[in-house]
Amino acid sequence: MELLRIILLWFAVISVGLMAGVYFTFSTFVMRSLDAIEAPAGMIAMQSINRVILRSVFLPIFFLSTAACAILAGMALLDLSAPGAPWILIGSVLYVVGMFAVTVAGNVPLNNRLDTVSADTAEGAEMWREYLDRWTLWNHARTISCTVSLALLVLGLSVRI
Repeated sequence: MELLRIILLWFAVISVGLMAGVYFTFSTFVMRSLDAIEAPAGMIAMQSINRVILRSVFLPIFFLSTAACAILAGMALLDLSAPGAPWILIGSVLYVVGMFAVTVAGNVPLNNRLDTVSADTAEGAEMWREYLDRWTLWNHARTISCTVSLALLVLGLSVRI
């Protein structure tokens, strides 16, 4: 059981770190770059990113990192006195809520709406403005959640090994 916990913890640390990096990239320069491109090219590029990402290695890491954190949270709850368990529990729950739930409730519905609008219309221009503001705000939440979660999982791992 301990070996499984350590493997899951290492996987979570690496995959959460990857996800934090992806979201950080979008928060710090990708969305601003897409906004700076002459309309409607930025919107078209984001529509393409949203389609391609569904067929990339991102999606398995998205789901597997969430599953690993959910399992780790459950394991930590079962033995809160174990070394690092409180950090692992908090980091894991923060990841599941702050990354997974925010993505499902915030970013994905916006992605789906963006995909239904033609970029070269007035409706497209209006949707793009709304999308940039709302999607980026949700993404900032994911970036912060993933980064704090990563720090807490690393702390839990360092106490554990």
